[in-house]
Amino acid sequence: MARYTGPKTKISRIFGEPILGNGKWLGKNSNPPGQHGASRKRKTLGEYALQLREKQKAKYTYGVLERQFRNTFEEAARLKGVTGENLIKLLEARLDNTVFRLGIAPSRPAARQLVSHKHVTVNGVIVNVPSYQVQPGDIIGLKEKSEANTALTSQIRGKNPKFSWLDWNETEKQGTFITYPERESVPENIKEQLIVELYSK
Repeated sequence: MARYTGPKTKISRIFGEPILGNGKWLGKNSNPPGQHGASRKRKTLGEYALQLREKQKAKYTYGVLERQFRNTFEEAARLKGVTGENLIKLLEARLDNTVFRLGIAPSRPAARQLVSHKHVTVNGVIVNVPSYQVQPGDIIGLKEKSEANTALTSQIRGKNPKFSWLDWNETEKQGTFITYPERESVPENIKEQLIVELYSK
């Protein structure tokens, strides 16, 4: 299960956005990374560079490497509807992302670790594949043994009410994936049409 393990703040400074983490250092230093970052002016990017940059931003945001991202895009292109919006829907329906959105884990990397270490169940069955595609109606929670682990349960903060495609049961500590989200409901600052244009070349 390959994933990006490099410096997170460096990635945030490249994009000028808190792609990984809370971005607390961006207020202190928003310059590009590197020894000469402060003196180097940001170049005006060409069309291809903008498209590539947007794809990289999406990959870093959702913790997906190139081959898996390409496969997700091809699946999105096969579905009915707008390819770019389908891509975001499929990325949002990943199990690790859903665990993060439900507030079971504080970040996507933490959610990925929970899934990989077999703490998460889907409809009562343990699933340890972070890229698993959650379907509408699926119920996501922690396995019984993990529910008794205070180190895990203390991190649960509950779902953000803005995420209307999810439902959270505080009593049961379980969440339901109600439906695929509409693009305007997803807060990520990603211009998915640029990704579609890049892959269409």
